Amino acid sequence: MQIQKDTVVTLHYKLSDAKGKLLEQSTKDQPMVYLHGGYENTLPKIEEALDGQAVGFKVTLNLEPQDAFGLRDESLARAIPKSEFPPGVKVGGQLQGRTDDGVEHVFTVMKVKGDKVLLDGNHPLAGTAVRFDLTVADVRAASDEEIAHKHVHGAHGHHH
Repeated sequence: MQIQKDTVVTLHYKLSDAKGKLLEQSTKDQPMVYLHGGYENTLPKIEEALDGQAVGFKVTLNLEPQDAFGLRDESLARAIPKSEFPPGVKVGGQLQGRTDDGVEHVFTVMKVKGDKVLLDGNHPLAGTAVRFDLTVADVRAASDEEIAHKHVHGAHGHHH
């Protein structure tokens, strides 16, 4: 079966920075699985490269920040008084907050420094050029329910 709109694609991947340093990779037990066809379940450049391909296809994509995890937006980096947080706020924790224009957004605690908590709402790889090494492991037709919900269900997908 070829990868096309409304197919579920299972990938093995390696994600590296532009210098080749491995940042993340799938495992045999934890592949990347997504619903193909513009559902924003993976990066558009990945979908573009895989469209029309089949099991066994391999590709290396070198992506600039704007095509990967975005450019850094310094307005999403904040210093908030520690007194505004519950006790026990820890580095690496994620908090729901609002951007300057009032949109709900997830922020990561980067540092607790004195009476300030430093937050960052950027993706950890924002501003980074990356390389994806991808191998298509499986392709199947998506179920009507997966299409309606706009994501994969079951093994390695979303569970309701």
